[in-house]
Amino acid sequence: MGRWWPRGLRPRLLAGFALVTVLGSLAATWAITESAGEALVASNQRRISETVSGQIGAVTHEVSHPPDQAALDRVRDSVGPDTLVVFEDLRSVDGARADLITDELREAVREGDRVVTQRVVDVDRPWLLVGAPVMITDPDGERAPSGIEVYTVRDLSAVQEEVDALVRAAAAAGAAVLVLAALLALVTARGVLRPVRELRDTARRLAAGDLDARTEPQGVDELAELTVTINEMAESVQGSMATMERMRADARRFAADVSHELRTPLSTLTAVTEVLAASTEDMAQDARESAGMAITETRRLVRMVEDLMEVSRFDAGSVRLREEEVDMVSAVRDTLRARNRLDRVELHAPQEVPVRVDRRRLDVIVANLVGNALRHGEPPVRVGVFADRTHVNLVVTDNGPGLAEHVVPHVFDRFFKADSARTRTPGSGLGLAIALENARLHDGDLTAGNGDDGGARFVLRLPRAPGQTAPGRERGIQE
Repeated sequence: MGRWWPRGLRPRLLAGFALVTVLGSLAATWAITESAGEALVASNQRRISETVSGQIGAVTHEVSHPPDQAALDRVRDSVGPDTLVVFEDLRSVDGARADLITDELREAVREGDRVVTQRVVDVDRPWLLVGAPVMITDPDGERAPSGIEVYTVRDLSAVQEEVDALVRAAAAAGAAVLVLAALLALVTARGVLRPVRELRDTARRLAAGDLDARTEPQGVDELAELTVTINEMAESVQGSMATMERMRADARRFAADVSHELRTPLSTLTAVTEVLAASTEDMAQDARESAGMAITETRRLVRMVEDLMEVSRFDAGSVRLREEEVDMVSAVRDTLRARNRLDRVELHAPQEVPVRVDRRRLDVIVANLVGNALRHGEPPVRVGVFADRTHVNLVVTDNGPGLAEHVVPHVFDRFFKADSARTRTPGSGLGLAIALENARLHDGDLTAGNGDDGGARFVLRLPRAPGQTAPGRERGIQE
């Protein structure tokens, strides 16, 4: 039933309306035709019975009792063709249709004192069987059966034709009602579904980001109440989104302003710490340890401010790529060498993989991925470069505990630290988020997961040329 029933609201409304109309029309037609047909048949049956009774009464006063064969023949001729008259062993019959007279009818005539009728069908034609006893009146006025039984057969085909014509007329009227019902259903569906379509269009505009979309309520019915409710919901969402956008803008502006304001004093502080680092050898042990701690924390603070400034540039949309043709393998090796990580990382790559990227931002991505593996994972840390015809894949793996299942969806969130899954570190929580932004800036993607050996596995996928966007997940990467 569900497979054949229409799924659209308009087809369902039309189908339901038509179904109810058809069922109602059929029920009304059946009731009317059944009642009218029965009344028509009953009327004709009563008329035939009265006629037969009159014909019998017109001749019975001339019949002597007990009757002879001639008397039975006169009664038969008076009633008409297809008639059987019976008195004890005497019979007078005319017409082959007298064979239709049933034993049930004869039994009813013998046991009663009135005209009895029965309808039968023979060779697809309806017939009315009429039976009546001939009554005699005693000298004291009492009526009693004379023993003469009269049976006759009458054709009801004309009556049946009238009933069939009545059925055809009712069917034609039902068909006309169905057409009118379909037109009425179309008009009703249009009136009912128009506000529904308007609500649908408004919902689509809201989903597309047009928070000013509204629908004008019409009338005072349930659809109008729904329209008012949706408009109120849209107002609430618009207000909430505006508030959130202001808060986000204030937060971005605050981070940018703070980062910018801290840059100058941090530059001065960095210069002082460099001088301090150069003179720690002449200090006492306690002073040397304090100076080393101050130098480490100052450098960490500088990195955090630089990361915040980078994130604020991404949020402001002011980041621009400076693409150039580079060798991916050489660029990765230079990143590791600049940070003294060549001896701590295993690099697996072909001789040369040309790619068009922003070299500085590629350096940031690789440095963040490798640094993350070195800080949070365990050796050996491996970096693999694999290329196909359209894309270059950089895979960074470690031999640590891997990423917990609840951590994977949030590993690129800003300021996220998976303390429960990995060793606590002093990082800002922005490195992987910046790496992902830089990957997307190149029309690429960065994904995180776990390798077959259980360690964390990060895959950077970049197009070899601009415009070749990377799919949402890693494909065809092997180590």
